[in-house]
Amino acid sequence: MLILSRRSGEAIRLGKDIRIVVVQLGAGKVRLGIEGPRDLRILREELYDMVAGMNQRAQGADPLALDQWLQQPAAKSGEGA
Repeated sequence: MLILSRRSGEAIRLGKDIRIVVVQLGAGKVRLGIEGPRDLRILREELYDMVAGMNQRAQGADPLALDQWLQQPAAKSGEGA
């Protein structure tokens, strides 16, 4: 891990396309601004972890559940219409 000290208004670069700027310091928090390509997905780590966990659970679904669902008779809709 690289650890850097920056003051408000100072920035670091990741490659040529990503710039991280210290916007504000205080009250035990730092506010960062991130500039990068529009197609770059930027997520807070807790949101990234939540989505990754949901994907893991979806992949671990019961493989027989789809077969069982497909074997159920289709609900009739629009009868008498």
